[in-house]
Amino acid sequence: MPPRYTDQWIGGAWVASDADGRLVVTDPATERALATVPAGTTRDADLAARAAAAAFPRWAATPLRERTALLRRVVEAMEVRADRFAETITAEVGAPARMARQTHVGLSLGMAAHCVETAASYTFEERVGHSLVVREAAGVAACITPWNTPLLLTVQKILPALAAGCTVVHKPSEITPLHARLLAEAMAEADLPPGVFNMVVGTGAVVGTALVTHPLIDVVSLTGSTRAGREVSALGADTVKRVHLELGGKNASLVLDDADLAASVAATVDQMLFNTGQTCLQWSRLLVPRDRQDEAVQLAGDAMAGYVTGDPRDRATDLGPLVSAAAYARVTDHIRRGVEDGAGRLVRGGPDRPDGLDTGYYVRPTIFADVDPLSTLGQEEIFGPVLSVIPYDDEDQAVRIVNGTRYGLHGAVWSGDGARAERVARRFRSGLVDVNGGQFNPAAPFGGFKQSGIGRECGTAGLEAFLETKSMQLPQGGGGQVVGPRLRATAAARPADTERNDG
Repeated sequence: MPPRYTDQWIGGAWVASDADGRLVVTDPATERALATVPAGTTRDADLAARAAAAAFPRWAATPLRERTALLRRVVEAMEVRADRFAETITAEVGAPARMARQTHVGLSLGMAAHCVETAASYTFEERVGHSLVVREAAGVAACITPWNTPLLLTVQKILPALAAGCTVVHKPSEITPLHARLLAEAMAEADLPPGVFNMVVGTGAVVGTALVTHPLIDVVSLTGSTRAGREVSALGADTVKRVHLELGGKNASLVLDDADLAASVAATVDQMLFNTGQTCLQWSRLLVPRDRQDEAVQLAGDAMAGYVTGDPRDRATDLGPLVSAAAYARVTDHIRRGVEDGAGRLVRGGPDRPDGLDTGYYVRPTIFADVDPLSTLGQEEIFGPVLSVIPYDDEDQAVRIVNGTRYGLHGAVWSGDGARAERVARRFRSGLVDVNGGQFNPAAPFGGFKQSGIGRECGTAGLEAFLETKSMQLPQGGGGQVVGPRLRATAAARPADTERNDG
């Protein structure tokens, strides 16, 4: 029998949920149940929000040195559980074992440590003229995270929020909640004060809505679909919450005519296939000069042929299953409609299952060529291993195609001339652009333009997402004299007199 969990992490303890319903966590490779968890309720969300609100004043007032010391202990407790995190992510996400350990968990641990050290060196107070400008915790934060790279996207919200002095209610995806229980264990082992970190499993419709509309929640940080972002924005508006959104992307990898075609296409395919194509940063559109499209398609197919699809627990596997039956249906439907609509020419893969994989949510890595940039294949986020190759005639047209979607999250540009590549990257309407294979930088702001989101995560920007700014106007000259409203108005008009009146 799979484990049956009945509790939520609230106020520093596992608290029984009043949920009648159960959520089944499924192994996407075997289609068998891994565990059941409570279908969290509005009462669960309310208890968590109240626990976080009660803990906030003391946590926000805790000296930064003490907060960061506790959070370093959290990172250490996560490191101790690294193998368990990896095994859990392989089981509930379907991420291949090697990738789960090296990237899902390895990058998460690095990000967690970086978030803590960013806060430790941050300037929370500064003098601006005769004002003291203070950056302080924004309040209680609801952090709502997705299923695709669940630990990483959780860490890059929760650690900055806690470091800023906020208390947190975490709602993980109900599809992949088991890693979140391990994270709660790590928080407990680090002796975080009760109520500073809380975790409630449940659906977005119930728990997510209850948190976003709760009067004690001050900040909402969501990573999810653009549809979910619109709903959260609308729900949060009634209480004028601060809402940060990291949403979808239809990202382009633009290969300019002077680029190394083989290297840039291989890098694009590798990035596109990460996590079986289930990332918001995926380069799902490959733009190449029209006269080199056939060569690029051949190179992409040859590169794709080197990736092994199969059991994610086999260390030889590169591509595991999609996360769920719903994801499988969505991706294969996109492929099928792409063939039927004639929006592109299917050159590899297709909607049928990979050979020998009749159980599990496996799909065939797929390439379409001659894709119409205005078609569904060229516009919509498919969230699977589907590459749309789009030919272009000149640089200006290529940039118009890159920017011609409602998204603006990520992109890449490749050129034999570094200055040209940077110049073209500046024309992208995207929050992130990789230039000639530039590596991910956890200190740089992460987020999107247009319908890819609002706000930024990572680095200093990720910390500031959970801070409010307060200006304290101090007496000039150190005299401490009280300035009344009428004198203040006069002083504003006559700065020289203000200096004399302040002594």
